[in-house]
Amino acid sequence: MPVFTVHAPRPTDDETRPAPERFVFLRDGFSIWAFLFGPFWLLYRRLWLALLGYLVLMTVLTAALGVLHAGAGTRFVVLLLCATLLGLEASSLRRWTLGRRGWRPIDIVAADDQEIAERRFFDRWSAAQANPIGFSFPVDRGAPPPTRTIPMPASSLYGDIVGSFPRPGAGR
Repeated sequence: MPVFTVHAPRPTDDETRPAPERFVFLRDGFSIWAFLFGPFWLLYRRLWLALLGYLVLMTVLTAALGVLHAGAGTRFVVLLLCATLLGLEASSLRRWTLGRRGWRPIDIVAADDQEIAERRFFDRWSAAQANPIGFSFPVDRGAPPPTRTIPMPASSLYGDIVGSFPRPGAGR
């Protein structure tokens, strides 16, 4: 089952609690998009320092493999290993970048997909809040709700009931 980490932004001066609509859920695990499109994925996610490190690493590796006169197969394997490493560490790079920007991890949720993870997290989070956001508990007034009284039409001149037993306790 996938694991998601939940990150909250630094609260602004006028906020006492972080805004829940700004929370970020990061799925832990292998990222196929980071594996296939490494530098473009880093650009899309705005991971500037990670992109800089990736480009420096690729430049150094390419130069080192050129100096060592490595064959095409060796170069392919080394670059494939680097792409695999980026795919494995993609979520860690995003967590690291969020931490540098002042975001803090607040929870870990295990769920099948992000929607279920959000539901589980917000159920726990709202239960732990002193005043849940946008929710008030129903007021217990101590009495059952009022009932409507509907006048029954009289079945005869004496108010008898039509049927087998016209009056309670009356003879047959």
